[in-house]
Amino acid sequence: MLAYVPPSEQLMVEVYVRDLQASSAFYRTFGFEVVRHEDAFMTLKWESLPLALKMLPEAPPPLPYPVCTLRIMVPNVDHYWQLAQQQDVPVRWPLEDREYGLRDFAIAGPDGVGLCFATCLSDLRDTIQV
Repeated sequence: MLAYVPPSEQLMVEVYVRDLQASSAFYRTFGFEVVRHEDAFMTLKWESLPLALKMLPEAPPPLPYPVCTLRIMVPNVDHYWQLAQQQDVPVRWPLEDREYGLRDFAIAGPDGVGLCFATCLSDLRDTIQV
């Protein structure tokens, strides 16, 4: 079966935000790039994967815990942990090696969406042995 659209366009998360500029600054700090920007809408991307931000100024403040977490696989999770520490963002779980094979941590974004950055432990072991 042929794909209707390219796989990178098949599924896109759209996050409702109260402040488009503040929210986009948060995501851009961690490596997302702006692809499209209109008055109340912005599409960002992580590599080829999109993330949309739609401004709803009347939206209620986020809950005290994320409603979802986006996991982003990176080759050097420690770099992103240092970046998160510099930004002083709320940490949902700290950087640790996990039993499920990842070294990861999660932070809370400004709109109720968490970001989890992770590196495969096997990749870290291979790097250390070199």
